[in-house]
Amino acid sequence: MNNRPLPLSGVTVIDLGQIYNGPYCTFLMAMAGARVIKIEPKTGENLRRRAEVGGASIPFAMLNSNKQCVTLNLKTERGRDLLIEMVRRGDVLVENFAPGVMDRLGVGYEVLQRHNRRLVYASGSGYGLTGPYRDYPAMDITVQAMSGAMSINGFIDRPPVKVGPAICDFFGGVHLYAAVVTALFECSRTGEGRLVEVSMQEAVYASMASNLGLFYASGGDIPPRTGNRHGGMAEAPYNVYPTTDGFIAVICAGEVQWQSLLKAIGREDLREDERYAGLKARVARMDEVDELVAAYTCRHSKADVFRQLMQFRVPCAPVRDLGEVQADEHLRVRKMLQDVDHPIYGKLVLPNSPLRFNGSELASIKPSGRLGQHNGEIFGAWLGLSEREQADLVQQNVI
Repeated sequence: MNNRPLPLSGVTVIDLGQIYNGPYCTFLMAMAGARVIKIEPKTGENLRRRAEVGGASIPFAMLNSNKQCVTLNLKTERGRDLLIEMVRRGDVLVENFAPGVMDRLGVGYEVLQRHNRRLVYASGSGYGLTGPYRDYPAMDITVQAMSGAMSINGFIDRPPVKVGPAICDFFGGVHLYAAVVTALFECSRTGEGRLVEVSMQEAVYASMASNLGLFYASGGDIPPRTGNRHGGMAEAPYNVYPTTDGFIAVICAGEVQWQSLLKAIGREDLREDERYAGLKARVARMDEVDELVAAYTCRHSKADVFRQLMQFRVPCAPVRDLGEVQADEHLRVRKMLQDVDHPIYGKLVLPNSPLRFNGSELASIKPSGRLGQHNGEIFGAWLGLSEREQADLVQQNVI
């Protein structure tokens, strides 16, 4: 029976996140059952303001489902007082401003913790709250450059290339979620909250494990970019191969899969060939191995190659475009992607959370709200302000 409450039910999160990093952390919390109150300045957070550029509003809708949207001017004394009132009633505060911003506003961790000793205060930043890079401006592309991720992406004969997805922002957001939930677990046992922080630069480092392996294996020489080959140049075949109508990714991670591939592509004559016997031999002849695979794939469609290789359990996948991914049957059966009639942006395909909790129904997607849509519910019903007091807040430029 799927009748258990979601694991963060009863947790209240004050969300000061902006763009991707903080909002993705709090999106995961919202979809895990938390009440997330998204606080924005009167002009809206930066991602909402990007709606002026065609299609740029979609990321806001993707990352802010299931949140209550309020406005609050933290540059006013009354606005800061209201934030403190929220913190007193809440469990978590998440922000990804530049380090020092919250302290300069007078509502940093030390101040807020005095009002709620159980508070888990989560800070996401480019380089962390300490260290020589602390105050460097940080966006995903700059952190990709500083972290080394950009240096290993692309092809050997071309300049480094930004990784397409905003990996540093989202890796940071996922790690920040982990830090928050870990601190909530501790608080449930000790009654004490704490400050947790995640640096985007640090969050992405472990993902470069294969490339770092190649760096050490070369004795410290900087290895060249590997394109679509294995980052550590330690697997073959491992590449993206041409088909008659696109491309397909293929990898063999062991001898059984290599033998299965030979059978699938009709090259069983190479089963006992010492030139390709074992991983070390194949890596040494990586170009030859790629030519063998490509000689087969280039004669067939990617659907036919995929079907043939899957028959023999060879790991592979067609390279699909975003339209194909949004129509993906598997993601829709699992309700990861859902068609939503958004009240602001119209018909959209929106993601649910990748986190699944056995025994609990997947949270339904509630579309992101208008700027300040839940001001009355939060400042009135939750904080107890009268309609006259709320009207005064508007007059005083607080909300």
